[in-house]
Amino acid sequence: MIGTYYDTVFAAAQERGLPVETAADHAASALLDGKPARQGKRKWSGADRHAAFWASSFLRKLPQDAWQQESLGLALARYLGQDRFAAPEIMAHVANIAPDVLQRAARHAGLVLRQDSPRWHEIQALANGHSAALSEFVDLFRIFRQAQQVRVEAVERLRRPLAALTALDLLVYASLYAFERLLPDLLEDRYVPDEPDAHAVWDAIEDMLAWKLTTCDADSLRLNDQAIAVSLRHHLTPFLFPSNEAPSPRHDLYKAFVSLLDAQVELSAFIDHSADAFSYDDSICFVRKGERLEIVEVDAPSRAAWQRDGDKLNRLHQYWLYRGMDELMASPQLLALVSPAHLEANLQAFAKALGTWLRLQEVYGVTQHLRTETGSTVDVFRALLATELMAAFYIEDFLRPYHQNLLQFNHPWLALGRLAFGGLLQPEMQNRFPITWSDRAAKIASITPWTVTAEHPEGQALAAEAILDFWISDWNTLSQRLREGDASLRPRWQERPLLKMGRHLFQLPWMMALQNNATATVNNLRRLGSRRGEARDETSRIEVRLGALFEQRGFRVHVGHHLAADSTNDPDAGEIDLLCALDGHLLVLELKSTYMRRSMKDAWIHRTSTLRKAGWQLHRKVPAIRAALRHDEALRRSLFLPLDGEPKITAWIVDTSIEWDHQAFRGFLKVSLEEVQIALRDDRRWLNDPDGLFRERGSINESRDPSTGAEPADTLYPDGFSARRFIKVVESAAVWSGLT
Repeated sequence: MIGTYYDTVFAAAQERGLPVETAADHAASALLDGKPARQGKRKWSGADRHAAFWASSFLRKLPQDAWQQESLGLALARYLGQDRFAAPEIMAHVANIAPDVLQRAARHAGLVLRQDSPRWHEIQALANGHSAALSEFVDLFRIFRQAQQVRVEAVERLRRPLAALTALDLLVYASLYAFERLLPDLLEDRYVPDEPDAHAVWDAIEDMLAWKLTTCDADSLRLNDQAIAVSLRHHLTPFLFPSNEAPSPRHDLYKAFVSLLDAQVELSAFIDHSADAFSYDDSICFVRKGERLEIVEVDAPSRAAWQRDGDKLNRLHQYWLYRGMDELMASPQLLALVSPAHLEANLQAFAKALGTWLRLQEVYGVTQHLRTETGSTVDVFRALLATELMAAFYIEDFLRPYHQNLLQFNHPWLALGRLAFGGLLQPEMQNRFPITWSDRAAKIASITPWTVTAEHPEGQALAAEAILDFWISDWNTLSQRLREGDASLRPRWQERPLLKMGRHLFQLPWMMALQNNATATVNNLRRLGSRRGEARDETSRIEVRLGALFEQRGFRVHVGHHLAADSTNDPDAGEIDLLCALDGHLLVLELKSTYMRRSMKDAWIHRTSTLRKAGWQLHRKVPAIRAALRHDEALRRSLFLPLDGEPKITAWIVDTSIEWDHQAFRGFLKVSLEEVQIALRDDRRWLNDPDGLFRERGSINESRDPSTGAEPADTLYPDGFSARRFIKVVESAAVWSGLT
């Protein structure tokens, strides 16, 4: 019967002698984990679970301390984050007994940007009859709402002059803006105070394009040569080739574009740095000063940890680049494929592609060939190489000449016009416009040389076609989804930078040349492609490949271990991802594989869903392992553990993401998979900038540890590897210490 499941969970915990707070925690965790999935033959919805949970009788009897637990607060946030089910009486109860929990849950539910929600109206209704603190909280929301309305109204007003433009027209003005406002500062490595950074501008342009794709006529995306020519003749070429005989440049539309972009940047900054910070950043709080809000730091160590995680991610990008360069220098076969034209740029393109390919294999379990959404099979390394060579091409043939022209003419349009005109004068006319385009057949022909292998010295057209399929974002399809209100998994344009409109494919040289293709590839596969058929197999390969690294260090390893039902006191403990035993130590590892996040909101959701659940899983699995080891002699023997006494058990959450690194979830340390791999490989030297990389290569080989390739002076294990030392290295974050 609905309403009794969570009471049953609560009662079962108390029957085991657990205190009321822990029993409530168990019940709330069941809700957060989506349990029960069904009642009898009927599948339960989220609203069904909320109705059952908030009707549970134990909730009305909980002491204040119980409500302070994270799981109860998150359950309340889940309730406030949905609109289908209402339980205003429980809100009144929590407002009386734990008003700070209610306020925290309202923040975490993102209600500050959803003040039309009936859940927010429930809280507003409580403000009059409760504490001054709750009334003050409602006032904070009022100020946020006013600030949001001002910015939203500005964006909506400034969209009107651009309403008649097509998506291609908007791309033209975005490209003009990039060459005028973004590239000069980036090429000169200048920092301009009070100007938004390039990523903020890119994100704002992406939001503007999403608006255009949502509102445009579907026919405007079915482009042919004539439609492209009309758009460029009206919106691009007058800026590049001004003439009395040609249409005048539409400075009015460009100015309108810049105004809208500035307003969109402001709105996005308000959402990211104010509203989402208020909602998801618990290291700060907002204090009202009259009608103005001030940010006060309340947890400096947490803010510092967030910054450190960002620094670690940058180090890891560098690590894989150097790993890729090392791999390239060791492969005469690959070096032979590097074109001598623009040798340095092409070498870097190969190194970047190899580094990302190593990362995809070792960290994300990707195999050489994947099936694209269209059904073609793509060689992943070749797809990576193609996009890095595209980037190198755009740097050498677009950005560098543009920079030289800019230094000569000191005007972005003249410099851009000279670049485009120079392309037209080449023997085989080349497109050097700020947007490039071609039909599918021409693009396949241009990519085919990048698919050269020893077996196919001329390249393969089918391989090139699959590469296109891997990187294409079909704007016709995306527009239809957006018009239908489905924005659940919108591809970011860096993740799929080949933009398909009609039968033509468009690229933005200024974006392709500067974006991080490693992040784009990971998120193409792990965010957009999370439901691919290969994703489950990739997760299994992550476990197997990490297990193999442990075995190379002498550990006995069980991958995907299922405990015997009669050997544990918890038959529902589930599968153990990795058991690794050495020297009387046993590591119990819970692996999680996701994508690279961009915002505090996404990171908070990851912490309170995936990582929270991982902590709960280890909370159940570690006692189950202890019980199994006491009763299962065969398990002890297979792990080479002593038959008497308790092994030293260490349990970690090992995650492919870097967020919330070295924080505890239910007492269990969360570490990044890459940190564990680096500790096992003992190659942290690649996290530093190794001066004289090529010169050192010859001298390193003679002094490296033959089993790991590490230099003695750089090793994490000066007294030799041991399980005890490895655990200390990981738990003390020694991999990251002392980096310059």
